[in-house]
Amino acid sequence: MNHTPSAAAPELPMPGAALPPAAPRFSKQSALAVLVCWLLVVFDGYDLIVYGTVQSALINDTGWGLTKATAGTVGSMAFAGMMIGAVFAGRMADTWGRRRTILGCAVVFSVFTILCAFAPNAYTFGALRLLAGIGLGGLVPSANALVAELVPAKWRSTIATLMMSGVPIGGSLAALAGIPLIPAYGWQVMFLVAVVALAVVIPLGVGFLPETLPPAGVRQAAGTATPETRPGFRSLLRAPYLGVSVLYAVATLVTLFAWYGLGTWLPNLMQLAGYNLGSALTFALALNLGAVVGSVATAWAGTRFGPVPTAVAAAAVAAVALLVLVTGPPVTVVYLMLVLAGVGTHGTQCLVIAAVASHYPAHLRGTALGWALGVGRIGAVAAPQAGGLLLAAGLGVNSNFLAFAGAAAVAALLLVVVGAKTIRTTPTPVGVNNV
Repeated sequence: MNHTPSAAAPELPMPGAALPPAAPRFSKQSALAVLVCWLLVVFDGYDLIVYGTVQSALINDTGWGLTKATAGTVGSMAFAGMMIGAVFAGRMADTWGRRRTILGCAVVFSVFTILCAFAPNAYTFGALRLLAGIGLGGLVPSANALVAELVPAKWRSTIATLMMSGVPIGGSLAALAGIPLIPAYGWQVMFLVAVVALAVVIPLGVGFLPETLPPAGVRQAAGTATPETRPGFRSLLRAPYLGVSVLYAVATLVTLFAWYGLGTWLPNLMQLAGYNLGSALTFALALNLGAVVGSVATAWAGTRFGPVPTAVAAAAVAAVALLVLVTGPPVTVVYLMLVLAGVGTHGTQCLVIAAVASHYPAHLRGTALGWALGVGRIGAVAAPQAGGLLLAAGLGVNSNFLAFAGAAAVAALLLVVVGAKTIRTTPTPVGVNNV
């Protein structure tokens, strides 16, 4: 595809204006836009983990009649919404532009999260979590697609990985906030924190996020483009992308099963193991701080060794750490293993996103991210439910850790296959620049 940029084109358009197809230099304006996307991902991460911090209160204090199994079902509602949001928002971002999709998703998850604080019963609460999840699921692929176009190609993998540090940072904030706030003000206050995103971060997005659109030639030829040059799932799920697309999606599924299973159930699991609420939340904090460390460490390692080989190692570390927890180690070792589990599970997911953002061309990037994360949300939906069912069946705390360890091990094996396939094939669609 031939590009003919204007001789006097600025480095970055004004907010709301469309970017040219080629990524600009990583300017100050680009850095501000990336920062705003990262802040939105922080709130995304907070909203994902906040349910785990209030789960015990919802079971014991609301009078809604929740059991461990039904609490798992309610926990799955947000992830079901995320599955819907990730698939469709990724496609929308490639068609309508990243900025509109990001801001729309941020408004949706903020408004419905705030409304969760006023839910009168479990059914309403679950429905609101489902609707909030649509916005949560759509934000990450859209934000990563935008960021990938704002930075030079050599930094794309590193920035994509660092961007995802916002998820465990948000989760850490949820755990930290829950320790003093839930006993003092009740579980509802945890959902009112979304007011900050609605009142502060979204207006920053309006001011600093540029619009990006699919390459002009793809838009103009939408009616006549070949499947290889047309954005959409049909192009994604055919040669030369089909095999790798399926592997990335299933690897994401099992990784998110482990990560969100831990995020949802860990405080409750540790309470069942005999710890009080404050101690249980510090274990959740250890998991999320490990994930923050993992985001930074895997960003460095992914740049040095490649995102896929690093992801294999990270998933293996998570599997081993979770297996050690089953042995009933001393509390110091428990903390260390939870840090490593956070490094491994979240680090693996960061690296998969980085690999997808780098593997696919610009006109398929949002769709590919949405596909991987959308299918992956099946694992996120299943994990809270599976954890609750295992406990309800009387299989004990260790059954959860074994299930999540097994998922991490499967992720490592799948990514070994991804690495073998991507070494053999490096597709470059005809007529489309891989920007």
